[in-house]
Amino acid sequence: MYSHILVPIDGSQTAARAFDAARKLACETGAQLQPLYVVAAPLMAYDAPGSDHGILRDAFLHEGRTVMKEALALMDRDGVQGSPRIIEPEKAGDDIPHCILRAARDIRTDLVVMGTHGRSGASRFMLGSVAERFLRISSCPVLLISAHIDEKGNDDKEAAELARPLS
Repeated sequence: MYSHILVPIDGSQTAARAFDAARKLACETGAQLQPLYVVAAPLMAYDAPGSDHGILRDAFLHEGRTVMKEALALMDRDGVQGSPRIIEPEKAGDDIPHCILRAARDIRTDLVVMGTHGRSGASRFMLGSVAERFLRISSCPVLLISAHIDEKGNDDKEAAELARPLS
């Protein structure tokens, strides 16, 4: 059914829920799983005196390595094959959805599994949605995992708080 599944993760509970679903699907289908962390350090349009943009990038890289180490441990525990990957924007203007799309194309992904907060109205307009923007540009199937649905499929406002983190 699937041979390559990609799952963007960032250390959040929503991403952990998507990772759990992707890991289970990869285990059931024998697919390769690639957890993906995108270094989301904002590009600075100007330099402030004394600022060091490398510090922010290094913090994101450290977080990415930590998240990937936890993901790999869970994959090893479940016997799921694949390799975590950390990527950065290649050029100015690359946003997270385009970075995910590039990674999906690189491994010829059959399915992308993503967490979504399910925001609507003003909060979605103000905050945007990586999942929604990726869905608009993706050429492969995308499975969205809601932060507000518990393991039994029940709509539960506390489900997001109950989602177990990667560690």
